[in-house]
Formats: sequence, structure tokens, C-alpha cells
Amino acid sequence: MARSTLCVLALLVAASAGAADRAVEPRGLGDPGELERISIAAAGEEQADGYRVVRGPDNRWQIVVDGHYSSGQLHDVSRRVTYEVAPEGIIEIDHMGLVTPLADGEVTVTVRGANETSALIELVVTDIADTPPVNFPNQIVPIFTKLGCNGGGCHGKSGGQNGFALSLLGFYPDEDYEYLVYESRGRRLFPAAPEHSLLLQKASGAVPHGGGQRTEADSFEYRLLRRWVAQGMPYGKPDDPHVARIEVFPTERIMNRRSAQQLSVFAHYTDGTIENVTPVAQFEPNNTEMAEVSEGGLVTTLDLTGDVAVMIRYQAQVAVFRATIPLGVEVTDLPPERNFVDTNVFKKLKQLGLPPSPVCDDETFLRRVTIDIAGRLPTLEERRAFVESTDENKRDKVIDRLLATVDHAEYFANKWSAILRNKRENDSYKRGTFLFHDWIRESLHRNLPYDQF
Repeated sequence: MARSTLCVLALLVAASAGAADRAVEPRGLGDPGELERISIAAAGEEQADGYRVVRGPDNRWQIVVDGHYSSGQLHDVSRRVTYEVAPEGIIEIDHMGLVTPLADGEVTVTVRGANETSALIELVVTDIADTPPVNFPNQIVPIFTKLGCNGGGCHGKSGGQNGFALSLLGFYPDEDYEYLVYESRGRRLFPAAPEHSLLLQKASGAVPHGGGQRTEADSFEYRLLRRWVAQGMPYGKPDDPHVARIEVFPTERIMNRRSAQQLSVFAHYTDGTIENVTPVAQFEPNNTEMAEVSEGGLVTTLDLTGDVAVMIRYQAQVAVFRATIPLGVEVTDLPPERNFVDTNVFKKLKQLGLPPSPVCDDETFLRRVTIDIAGRLPTLEERRAFVESTDENKRDKVIDRLLATVDHAEYFANKWSAILRNKRENDSYKRGTFLFHDWIRESLHRNLPYDQF
């Protein structure tokens, strides 16, 4: 572990007085200026003629429209534009930009925004007249995940719920299929009259359900489940494609407080096809005090500034959208850059519009840095020697001295033991637990590089 890097990090943490303590009026990104043009986030499967493919009746396409402003700012305007479709009857599109396929054919979507701005996207809809069988792992299992049916608090927990079990988050679709189709003498599904299937009646609230109503009888999820049952509950062929990865558009965005950004999620399959899976993907922000996410992937920032990430999960694949919400204050008074850590920290402060806090006094610095590095308060002798010293580099030197102490090794050995889950669950693990802890402590004390550690 490079002590020079740790030294700079300790300086940054210990010397700051806390930016949140400063009364600064949030300004955000400021005036965006005039809307100059709009564009559509181009993604998905593309044909040679430029048409984007919407494959099958279940491939709902989420369009994301970006507004480009004279200030250089970029904002989502997907809900502030109008959508025109030609010819009609091929697709439907709502005010949020969600496309629902209706019939095979080619269609042009023209998007019109303020200031006479416009953009268009050409789509080709296929596999509507000759609809392929529903694939259980690719299409049905994600619905259970989206509706929370296979979560740890419901049928996905160990032992299931009220006699019905699903694999956690659908990681074992073959077992889920067996539970649904064959368990309990097949009473959960009724192919002769799909709407009377116990699965659909409980999910739609037609009969009492401990988990409550999970979907509406006219929803996309309900219709897909019904069609799957009507088809005879196909599982899918062994050589059917599966999801290799997912991607989200956009991947990052600078946003104001109380603003919104629509996300669009695409699943890439092993046969090269691409499907828009936004309506059935799961969205989860890492900080619910900074942002909220709707079931359809609309990210809404709240009143706090900083960085927030949204995890998008579909089947076993994960993607991340990152939003920066700046305070918007001009950052000018920065200390000199000493290495790459400073460079990146100062760059982030400028991006966030977050002025650095003033440098603290010697006593505050010594207290903070001793707690951060050694996990203890400084002694009276350490305090007296540090305050009375006139050495210009005394802060760097005290950090180096603390990093070389046994106190530092002991303190961070405890932290690393927790991260590496070094704990004894019974007495037979005692010897190994202590040996592992000793090895971590000695590695830290010897300043073993991370790649060797």
C-alpha cells in the first residue's frame, strides 16, 4: 500500500473542516439557455438501412430524447416533446416515449420539441404476425423478479412462501418451471382457460393473496403470462439464445436537483439480437435520499447534491447509471496539486461546484489524522510536540510516522478482517482466525503492496 497516496488522502480528510458546514446557496447548473436541438439516444439492434429493430409483441421500446442547450447543457426532454408516427397502426407510443408494437412493418417516429426542434428515428417491427413461443427463462422469470415474487421476502426465500417456492431472483429457472408447472398436481396453471390459472388470479388480486395484488388484469405482464399459459407453458429450447449482457442509455448525466432523466435498457443476447427490456428491468438507487427511480426507469433527483448511482438488473446481468448533482458554486480557491489524488479530487469538486473547506488548525488536524490512521486520540506529548514544531512539513511527517506505527496496523487489520469476513463461527475456527488476522496486521505493518496483499 503506497504510503504517499494514503498520506495525501489523510491530509484531504483531516485538513477539511467539512464542506457541508458552510452556508452555500445551491445554484445547480444555472441557466441552460435556449434549446438548440434535440436528439434521440440511438441504441439497439440496427439493420443495414438504418432501421432499429423491434422484435416481437413483447419488445416495448423506450425512447430517450436529449435536449441540447446553448449553454452546453444536456437535459432529458422525453416528456416535453410530441411524438408523431407514420404510418399509423404499426406501433403505439405514449407521452413518455414508450413504444408498443402492433403489427409488422416499417415506421418513422418524428419527435418535435420547443423552438421548432425535431428529430426522427426509424423502426422496423417484426415477428408480430408469426409470434414465436414465449421463452420461460428470458421472458417469464424477469416478470417474477420485477413484481418481487422471487425476492428474499416472498417466494424466493429459503423454503418459499405458503407452499410455493421460487429460486432467489430467478437464478435457477429450470427449478422455477418445475415448481410452477408440475408441483401440487399442476393446480397453479390452467391452459384450457388461462385467465382462471391460480398464478394469474392471485397476481391480479382476483383471489386473496398474501403478497397482495402484484399487477393489473390489463397490464403487459398479465397479458404475457396469460399468453404463455395459453401456449401450453413452453420452457424454451436448449439452444435458444440467452442474455449475455445489458447496457443502459445514458450511462451518466449531470443533473439539477428535482430534475428527471429517463433511462433505456437493452439486453444483448448470445445470437447477436438486442431487445429493449426497460419495462421489465429492475432499478435501484444506492442512495434513496438523493434520487428515486420509477418502475419504468425514470430517475428523479431530490434535494441533495453529490453523486448517486442507479443499479439496473435484468436476469443475472447488471448495469449502472451515474448522476452527478452539482451544488453549482464556482470553485476557484484550490490548494496546489501534489499528485494524481489531488488532481482527481479537485476535478470532482469543480464538477460538483463544491468549494473546498478552509484548512483547519494544527490541534484539529492532529486529532483527526490520529483517529483516522491509528484509531486513537493523540497523547499530550504528541500534541505538545506537534503544535510547538515550526517545521513546514510537520503534517506530512506526522502522517508518515502514524502510518509506520503498530497502532495503524492493528486498527486497519480490524477493518480488513471485517471486509474479508475473517470471523470464527465456532471454536474449531479459532486458530485460523487469529493466524489470518496476524497475517493481515503484519502485511500492513510491513507496507506490503496491494497487489501482493
